[in-house]
This record gives sequence, C-alpha cells and structure tokens, in this order.
Amino acid sequence: MALARGTMLVVFAMAFLWVSGVQRADAQLRIGYYSHSCPQAEAIVKEEIEKALKDDEGVGADLLRMHFHDCFVRGCDGSIFLDSTNTSKAEKDATINLTLEGFEIIDAVKEKLEAACKGVVSCADLLAFAARDAVVHYGGIHYKVPSGRRDGRISIDSDADVLPSPDSKLAKLTDLFISKGLSQTDMVILSGAHTVGIAHCDAFSDRLDSHDPTLEAKYARALRKQCPAQSNNTETTVPMDPKTPHKFDNRYYRLVLENRGLFTSDHTLISTQGTTTLVKRLGGNYKRFQRKFAQSIVKMGAIGVLTGYDGEVRSNCRVVN
Repeated sequence: MALARGTMLVVFAMAFLWVSGVQRADAQLRIGYYSHSCPQAEAIVKEEIEKALKDDEGVGADLLRMHFHDCFVRGCDGSIFLDSTNTSKAEKDATINLTLEGFEIIDAVKEKLEAACKGVVSCADLLAFAARDAVVHYGGIHYKVPSGRRDGRISIDSDADVLPSPDSKLAKLTDLFISKGLSQTDMVILSGAHTVGIAHCDAFSDRLDSHDPTLEAKYARALRKQCPAQSNNTETTVPMDPKTPHKFDNRYYRLVLENRGLFTSDHTLISTQGTTTLVKRLGGNYKRFQRKFAQSIVKMGAIGVLTGYDGEVRSNCRVVN
C-alpha cells in the first residue's frame, strides 16, 4: 500500500536524522584509538584468539556471527555478552543466540586486557577486534578496525527478534539491512561470512522435508544422510561449506549459484538479476570479495555505537559495572 506524500516526507526526514546520527557516532570511532591508553590491546586480543582457535578452529565463525548479532541489536555495544538476571532475560538467551559459542573466550581475553589496562578497552571493541582476527585466522585479509565503542547496559532477549532467520527472503533481509544504515550490497557481501562455520540441521530441515526444488538434488540427498529425520536436528551440525569450512574464501558464492546454499536466506541472494550479478562478481574474484567484505564489516561495526560519555567500559563483559 502506498504511503501518503506527507507521510513519505516524514519517513525521509526521520531516515535522514537517523543516518546523520550514525555518521556522527561513526566519526567518533577511529583507528588506533588505544594507541596511547592501551597500545598492546589489539595484540593481546589477537594472541588470545589465536590460542582459542588452535583449540577449537570452528569457534572463530561463532565470534564473527556474535559480532553481527551484537551490532544488529541495539548497535555494536557488547550487549550480546550480558548475562540474564533474576528480573530480565538477556539477548544471549534468546532462541536465535542459543547456538552461539565462544563467550568463555571473550571472558579470557577481557581478563588479559584488564590486567594490562584496567578499565580501558570496551567489550564492544574487543568483539570487533576478535571478529577481525578470526577472519584473518581463516585466511581473510587483515583490515583496520576503528575503535572507541563503549558498552551498553541493556540486554533484552526479545530485542533479538529483529535478527534474520535462515528462511528469510531477499526483501526482508534488504529491509533489515537498510534499517541499520547498510545497503542490499552490504547484505550480499556480509552473507559471505557463511563461507566458514557450521549450521544446525533444524535450521534448514524444512527444505529437506519439503524437497525444496531450489536445493540441488545431489546435495539435498547428502544432507538427508547427515540430518536424518529421526535424529536430533537441534544438535546435529553440518559445515556451511563442505569442502573448505575453515577457509575464508569466496566459494560460498559459487555454492549459492549451484543451488547449494544451505539456507533459504542463502539461495534468496540469486532471486533477482541485480543480486545474482553481484553474487557472480564476488564468486569470480577472490580479491574483490576480500576487499569488499572488509569494507562492509567495518561499516557494520559502526551501527548505533555508543561513544564519548555514553555507556561504560565494563570490567566484566557479562555484567554491568
């Protein structure tokens, strides 16, 4: 249904004000924010992430997903780390976040940072650095992370309802990203993070049960063997990319073009000519994907950030000060 012209003007004005606010917050983030207050901060994060990924190489994908889930709920403010209390259920306990792993890694990194520079490095910045270091560990390019984020004090499970589900279609995904100041192009590029990590069978079992014709037949048969109907599909997992699950390459896009994207939200990237063209370009040029991904995740990392005197720097990422 079309909006009245006056309503449209109000919507555009509100959108302008919102984007302007994002830009002002973004301007307060800067590369090398801790160069004087905690010059070893990024090195400490990198060292601890490398240790963690040697023990469990797959958890880097969780850290990357954690960064996305944090930024899309109340902005990149570290609210994903806060524990539930007796009176409030936190984001991390929302159904969509129950499969996230790696919170204990964040605890370990934060402990090291506090020992080196007490009360200086925020949990939100820690996560942005950790996500970058996970990408680099998997073979992605090193990109500079603007920092200066502060931590939020609010975490509510229902706020996570905004996060997209595996069965989301293109229009819904596009609207969500635009609402966060990102573009459809950013959405397609950031979906490339699915080149690493695993998925629980229940996230795509509907496609198998319905014999979804958009899922390549041979791949579907292989998935049914890995995720049999009688198994516990909330526990059983499969790699997002069967051949290179721990390599940050652009093979994900080629899988999507071959109708072997695991989720409906993957396949939907080729539902229009424009997005299909972009998928082909990213899938056909590894360096282009790496460069574009770095640009888009830095842009994502500026969503709704708290800076200056807003928020706080938590000494323990799980609880407010």
